[in-house]
Amino acid sequence: MESLYLLIPVAIIVVAVSVAVFFWAVKSGQYDDLDTEGHRILFDDDTPPQYSADQSTADQSTADQPSSAEEAPSALGKSRD
Repeated sequence: MESLYLLIPVAIIVVAVSVAVFFWAVKSGQYDDLDTEGHRILFDDDTPPQYSADQSTADQSTADQPSSAEEAPSALGKSRD
């Protein structure tokens, strides 16, 4: 019974804060447009990103260089066939 003297005011405070946050969200426009985000995921633009010529040549030049994993056997004295 004594715990109710603590739990009831705590519950009232939680409800009051929740209602205040809800009214703040409505007042600040959080619920103005509920449909756009749902439509955005359905009609997402699936075209691949376009790369410029500078990026494509940079990708090709790094592809010609061996990675550190490929150089590791030669560093240990083992030859690659």
